Amino acid sequence: MVRRVAPCTSTRSQIWNRIETAVVNVSKTAANSDGLGWKERRMTAIDTTTTPEDAAERRAVLKHRRGSRWTHWINFPLLTIMIYSGLRIYWADLRDPVGVGIGGWHWFDLFPDWFNERLGLERRLARGLAFHLTFGWLFAINGFLYAVYSLVTSEWRHLRPGKGALKNSIGVMLHDLHLRKEAPVEPGRYNAAQRLSYSLIIILGFFALLTGFAIYKPTQLSFLTTAFGGYETARTIHFFITLAFMAFFVVHLAQVARAGFGNFWSMVTGYQLEPKAGSPDSSRHAKRDLTNDGKQV
Repeated sequence: MVRRVAPCTSTRSQIWNRIETAVVNVSKTAANSDGLGWKERRMTAIDTTTTPEDAAERRAVLKHRRGSRWTHWINFPLLTIMIYSGLRIYWADLRDPVGVGIGGWHWFDLFPDWFNERLGLERRLARGLAFHLTFGWLFAINGFLYAVYSLVTSEWRHLRPGKGALKNSIGVMLHDLHLRKEAPVEPGRYNAAQRLSYSLIIILGFFALLTGFAIYKPTQLSFLTTAFGGYETARTIHFFITLAFMAFFVVHLAQVARAGFGNFWSMVTGYQLEPKAGSPDSSRHAKRDLTNDGKQV
C-alpha cells in the first residue's frame, strides 16, 4: 500500500512565494513596457472606458480612505434595513398617521396604501421592532467608529464646509442641472454641495439616534424625550429624518449614476484617475488640493 505524504507547510510556502514572485516580475515588466504605474493599470483594467493611452496621461489619486469606504459600505445595508423596519413599525399604528396639507386643507397621509402594498410592510410590528432595534445598535456602533476614525485621521477636514459653501452649492446644483456651464472649483476632494450634504447627513444620523432613544425609552430617558418636546414631537422628528434619509438615497444614487462608473469604483478601490500635470485636461483640476500621500489608514 502506497501512502501519500502531504508536503510540509514550509514547502508550500516556498512554492507560493515563488509563484507570487514570478507574477510580480511579469506584472512589473508589463507595467514598465507601456509607461503605466501599478495603480493606473488597475484603474484601467477596472474602467473599460479608459484606454491605456488615456491612462498614461492620468494619475491615480487617493479619493477615499479605507476607513471611510468600509464604514460607507457597512452603513448602506444597515440604513436600508433601518428605514424598512421603521416604516413597518410606523405602518403598524395607523391611529395618528403623518398628514400633508396646508392650514385646514388635508391632502394625503404618509404613506398611501399602494406604497405599503408594494413594499410588503404587512403591518408586522413585532418583526419591525426586532429588526429596527437590533440593526439600530449596529448603526450606532458603525457611526461611532466612523466618528473616531474621522477625528484620528483628520478626515473631517475634507467634509467641513468652507466659506461661501451655500453659494457654491447652488452653483454646483445649477451646473448639474445644465443651467450653468462652469461648476465652482474648490480645493479638496469634495465640492461645496457634497460637503454640505455629507455633513448634514452625519448630523441627521446623530439626531436619528437621539430621537430613536427618546421614543424607545421615554421613561428611563425622560430628560432626552423632554428635550425634544415630548414623545410625539420626538416621534415626528424621527419620522422626518427618515424621509430626509430616503431623499438623500435617491439624490445620492442619481449623482453616482451621473458621475459614471469610475467615480463609483473609487469608493471600492479608493483611487480615481485624474489628469497628470501638463496634460490637456489638467486645467480643470489645477485649483484642487490633492496633496494626499496616498497612504491607507
